[in-house]
Amino acid sequence: MVNLYEILQKIGFDWQVALANLVNFLIILFLLKKFAFKPIGKLIKDRQDKISEGLQKAKEADVRLAQVDAIAILRLKETDQKSAVMMSQAQERAKKLEEGLVKKAQERQRQLLAQAEDQHKKAQEESQRQILKEAGVLVKEMIVKTVELKPEAVDEALIEKAVLQLHHGKH
Repeated sequence: MVNLYEILQKIGFDWQVALANLVNFLIILFLLKKFAFKPIGKLIKDRQDKISEGLQKAKEADVRLAQVDAIAILRLKETDQKSAVMMSQAQERAKKLEEGLVKKAQERQRQLLAQAEDQHKKAQEESQRQILKEAGVLVKEMIVKTVELKPEAVDEALIEKAVLQLHHGKH
């Protein structure tokens, strides 16, 4: 049987070099673990913690944003309702104001119409007095011409009777 040691020597394996390499590897491993892996691991852990914290804050911000959106929508609805109420009240006030103005205008129209009717009546009465006065003069002239008397001799009572008959004949 061939010895394992001999086979390893034939392929160029040396136990002393291998042992030295193993010791070197363990020293390098210890140094890397102490001075490189721990700080790098700590940096990676800190970075992961910051990322986790950022993700948590982002989730909280999303929740807060959703709450703010809900509040904003609620406020918009309240504002819409308030503005609808205000519009309704403004329309009611405008309608009442319009009704009041229409009533005032109608009352003013009635007053103006009554004044116009009074003025018309007065003008008619004045016209009738003027016509009666002129009719009295005309009747007097006609009587004078008919009777061929002097105007002073014509009876005033007769003239008034003729004018009254003329006036009642019109009505």
